[in-house]
Formats: sequence, structure tokens, C-alpha cells
Amino acid sequence: MTTPLSSVPPAPSWPHCGHEADPAGDPVGCRGIHVPGHTFCLAHLPDADRTTYLAGLTPGAEIDCRGTPFTTPLLNALRSALHDAATGNDHFGRARFDGAEFSGGAAFDGVQFSGRTSFNGAQFSGRTSFREAQFSNDATFDAVRFISEARFSRVEFSSSAAFEHAEFSGDVGFEEAQFLGDAWFNRAQFSGRTRFDQVRFADRAGFTGAQFSGATWFGRAQFSRTTSFGRVRFSDDARFDRAQFSDHARFDEAQFCGDAGFGEVQFSGDTGFDRAQFSGTAWFDGARFAGNAWFSEGQFVGRTSFDRARFSGDAAFGQTRFSSLAQFTEAQFSGPAGFSGAQFSGDALFYRARFEGVPVMGPLVCAGRVSLDAAVFTLPVTLEMAARNVSCGRTSWESTATVRLRYAAVDLSHSVLAAPVAITVHAAEFTTARGPLPETLLSSPSDADPTHVRITSVQGADAAYLVLTDTDLTDCLFSGAFHLDQLRLEGRTTFASTPAGLHRRGPWPVRWTRRRTLAEEHHWRAQYAGQAAPSSGAAGSPGQWRAGPHHLDPARTPGPEGVAALYRQLRKAFEDAKNEPGAADFYYGECEMRRHDITGTPKGERRLLWAYWLLSGYGLRASRAFGWLLAAMSLTVLLLMGVGLPTHDPDPATTGTLHGNRISLHTSSPDPALHGGWRQRMTWARAEKATRVAINSVVFRSSGQNLTPVGTYIEMASRLFEPTLLALGALAVRGRIKR
Repeated sequence: MTTPLSSVPPAPSWPHCGHEADPAGDPVGCRGIHVPGHTFCLAHLPDADRTTYLAGLTPGAEIDCRGTPFTTPLLNALRSALHDAATGNDHFGRARFDGAEFSGGAAFDGVQFSGRTSFNGAQFSGRTSFREAQFSNDATFDAVRFISEARFSRVEFSSSAAFEHAEFSGDVGFEEAQFLGDAWFNRAQFSGRTRFDQVRFADRAGFTGAQFSGATWFGRAQFSRTTSFGRVRFSDDARFDRAQFSDHARFDEAQFCGDAGFGEVQFSGDTGFDRAQFSGTAWFDGARFAGNAWFSEGQFVGRTSFDRARFSGDAAFGQTRFSSLAQFTEAQFSGPAGFSGAQFSGDALFYRARFEGVPVMGPLVCAGRVSLDAAVFTLPVTLEMAARNVSCGRTSWESTATVRLRYAAVDLSHSVLAAPVAITVHAAEFTTARGPLPETLLSSPSDADPTHVRITSVQGADAAYLVLTDTDLTDCLFSGAFHLDQLRLEGRTTFASTPAGLHRRGPWPVRWTRRRTLAEEHHWRAQYAGQAAPSSGAAGSPGQWRAGPHHLDPARTPGPEGVAALYRQLRKAFEDAKNEPGAADFYYGECEMRRHDITGTPKGERRLLWAYWLLSGYGLRASRAFGWLLAAMSLTVLLLMGVGLPTHDPDPATTGTLHGNRISLHTSSPDPALHGGWRQRMTWARAEKATRVAINSVVFRSSGQNLTPVGTYIEMASRLFEPTLLALGALAVRGRIKR
């Protein structure tokens, strides 16, 4: 039979009182150390002996009360014995309270501890206060238990202070305390509210592994040397507003379960939040990072804000995950800012952010919108992003930039381009040092094409330095852009097409010529046709012109004159790139808009354009020109057969007159004449002759065939009209194959 292990703690290392020891239940009894010259602790010392002992104490005396159970009256009696009338404060020299138990309120307010002080393993059951106490030497509170409220407001620790493994079950206050030496709170547990407002840590400070269960404040705290909050857990809100970290600060693997506030915090040294987790709202508004800042592999579950933050050194957000909105509004990155592998489940806002030393940004994944609106990039930069939307409204690119994108719809409205900026599609998944960057945040819907990058607007931007490669310009708005004739379009560039299928215009069915068009033409034609605006979020019918964002406001939709100017400039861009087929479609669109422009194009010119369109599609539709040519030739043949060719070729007649020995001869040919009805005129022989006349007319030469007077005029008309149609058809073919 084995003896069960005893749950009674072992006896202390010092000679202890042993009061009320029970061999069966508590063989140790009271653990209080013997008062010098006695065998009892201060609590169990007879009253007369205690009075004699306390009377013999002087201010600054060494006190050893290890393991002693203190009541409030007993502690007050001890303090009174050490009272210094000269200073008005209680004065402890070397003070040892290790393992002491304070059952009532414990007040050390204003006490001066001039020697080494230790409360290791002590337990405070009631309210505890060390307000304005002074610790001139080392002070240790390791493994102390504060069961109720503990106050250390305006305490001064002149040397090192240790609270490692301390347990604070109630509220704790260190407001305005000063730690002039090292301060260690490693693995301490704070169960209530904790306040370190305006605390000054003049030397190293360590909170590694500490746990804060209640709300925690470090507002305006000053950390002069290296500070560690590694693996700290903040179960409630944590506020560091306007705190100052003059040296390195480490928050690696810290857990912020509530809101985390670092507003206007100053980090003068390197700062690390590697693998830190922020479950609530986290804001770093106005924070200053003078050294390097690492947030690698961190997790921000709630809303995150770095508004007006300044990063003077490296800023690393690699592999960080932002599960909600992330704001970097007016942030300033003076050194490299690494977002390699960062993932944003919500929007990522860099509004008015300034990137002064960022060579590479990304690759990153964003399920929402990446906003670079009004951001400034001062040096050459490469951006790699897989995102739903990328907004670059009023973004200033002061140097060259390469933007590689996947999935995204890009808005470049009013961007300022001082150097070439290339927007290109990245065909394969982005890779980081850890391998391919997962895009699970963007994989829904399943039919999303990662290589489908759309440009939605370049309005107000100077396109002279803009290069678009493999992009979709179906919905791109060009109105208001500058130097569109210098825009470079590379690779597979897609524009909107005309509506498909047959349509009815009045009683007649019509079919739109297939060609590349601008979104502005779609918007104007949708208004002109009186189409109803599509419901919000609904896709337009492929058989209709797509309505624009201002469909119900004609004043904000460009008219034919403005759209014609856009086609003219983009046509030149295609021509300069030696893309004649692309330029041909834009010339067609330009002529279409001029034909419909009733304010800027004269009526006579519009009629000429109408004829030009009708006969050959503005010299770009070979089938239309050759169709008209075939029709004209057929008509010429029919007219010649009917009224242009004589029934028989006229036979010359010679007549003569004899005058003595002279004979006078005269030969004449009668005018060609038609005889017989239509059945005699519509014969294969006459058709062959009429065809030869029509074909010769096409090549602008005379057939030499005898014709009636009417046939002569028919031939003259065909020699004028049909070669023109042939030339228009040849011009259209050349426009499609020229390089």
C-alpha cells in the first residue's frame, strides 16, 4: 500500500515559527521567520516582546519578515516603528517579505526602501498600495499574488524591479511610476484592469509571456531601452497611445484579443510584431517607426489602421494576414516596405500614403480593394498584387513603375505619371521565398479568370507614359485623358464590341458591324436609343449597347463630338504602333461619331459620310464595297441588255456619183438601233456583250462595243462609279492586311 502524496508545501529554508503546527494536517504551521532573539515570528510574538522589538527599530533598519502573516494593524505598527520624523516617511532598509501573507489591506504608500527589497512569493489578500513608495535598491516581487486591487502609482524604483510570475487578481495601477533600473514582468498575470499610464522605464523592460486579462493601458509610457512584449496575451483592450519606445521594441507572437491602440506611438529603434495576432480593431494612427518595423506573419482579424504612420526604416508585412479592412491612409514609408505574401481579406487602403524607398511592394493578395488613391511613389517601384480592385486615383508616380496584376479591375483616374508606368498581367501565380502565394481569397467565383485584368478608367490621366499589356479595356473610360495618341497598348488588348445579332430599326432588321469600340460610344448609343438603365449589379444584354454610370444624366455622358476625338487620338496610337487593323476600327468609330454629330459636323459633310458609310463602311468594309460593285455591274449589264446594245451591229453603206471621168464615193454607218421585244433583247449573246462592257468599265477603259445613245451614257456612268467601288474595296482589304 502506497502512502498518498502530501499537498502541504514543504517547510521554508529559514527558521520558521511553526505556530499551530499539526503533525496530521499541517506539520509546518506558521512559516514566518523568527524575530531575532526569539523563536516566534513577528505576528505570533508575545505582545510585550513585540512591543520591545518594534521600539528597538530605527528608520532605515533591516527588516526580515519572510513568511510572516501580516494583518493591517501589524503592518501599520511595523511602519510606525520605522517612521522617520525628519522626512515624514517610513524608512525601510534591507527589507525581506518573501512568502509573507498580507490578509487585510496592505498600505506601503510613501514608504522608502533604501536597501534591497524582496516580496518574492508574497500574497496580498486585500487592497494593496505602494503609492509614491521609493525603492532605492533592487526590488523583487517574483511570484507575488495580489488577490485584490494593487496600486503602485508614482512609485520610484531606483534600481531593478522584478515582478516575474507575479499574479494580480484585481485591478493594478502603476500610473506615473518610475523604473530607473531594469523592470521585469515576465510571465506575470494581470486578471483585472491594468494601468501603466505615463510610466517611465529608464532601463530594460520585459513583459515576455505576461497575460493581461483585463483592459490594459500604457498611455504615454516611456520605454528608454530594449522592451519585450514577446508572447504577451492581451485578452481585453490594450492601449499604448502616445507611448515612446526609445530603443528596440519586440511584440513577437503577442496576442491582442481585444482592441489594440498604438496611436501616435514613437518607435525610435527596431520594432518587431512578427507573428503577432490582433483579433480586434488595431490602430497605429500617427505612429512613428524610426527604425525597422516587422509585422511578418502577423494576423489582423479586426479592422486595422496605420493612418499617418511613418516608417523611416524597413517595414516588413510579409506573410501577414488582414482579415478585415486595413488602412494605411497618409502613411509614409521612407525605407523598403515589404508586403511579400501579405493577405487582405477586406480592403487595403493606402490613401495618400508616401513611398519614398520602396523598390518592391508585394506580392500580396487582397479579396477586396487595394486603394493607392493619392499615394506618392518617389523611386522606381514594382507592385505585384492579386486583388479584386486596384484604385490608383490621383496616384503620383514620380519614377518608373511596373504593376503586375492578377484578377484586378484597375482605376487610373487622374493619375500623375512623370515616368513610364507599365500595367501588365501576370500569367502565373506569384511566388514568395516560401513558394507560390495562395489565392484562395480570390478563387470564388470559380469562373474568375486570374489573367483577366480590366482597366476601368484613365480619365484625367496623362497617358503619354502609360503602357498597358494584355489588359481588357472593355469598360475603360478615356474621356478627359491627355495624350491618348501616345498611349502604348501591347499584347492582347481587348475592347468592347458592338451588340451581337439582328436588331430592328423601324420596320427594317439591321445588324451592327463587328468592330472594336470604346465604352463611351456604348454609353452614348444606349442613351440615344432610349435603353432602360440596367438594375444594380445586373449584366447588360450582349444584344444591346451597355449603359454608362451616368445613363440617366445625359450632361455627364460624352457626346459624339467628344467620342470622335477619343477615337482619333487612339487611332494615332495604333498607327504609331504599326497596328493598322486596330487603327482601322478606330477610324470607323471616328467616322461614325462624326456622322452622328449634329452640332460639330456640317450637314453636307454628314451626308457625304453617310454615303461613304453606305458604300464601303468608310473604306473599311471590303464586302460592302464589292457587294455594291457586283450590284452596279449587274445593273449595268441589265441596262445594256435592255436599252444599251443595238439589236444588230449597223452595216456601213457606200454611195457614189459619176461626174465625167470622176467618181465620188461616200460611206456612212447608220445609228445603232433597237428592234424587237424584251425576249429578243434578253439573250445570252447580248448578256456576254453587256458583261464585257461592264468589266471594261470597272477597269476604266472602253470596250469598243457599238452602243445605243442611252447605252453610251450607261457606260460613262459605270466607268465613273464602278472603278470607285473597286478602289474602295481594295482600300478596305489593304487596311486589314497592312503592317
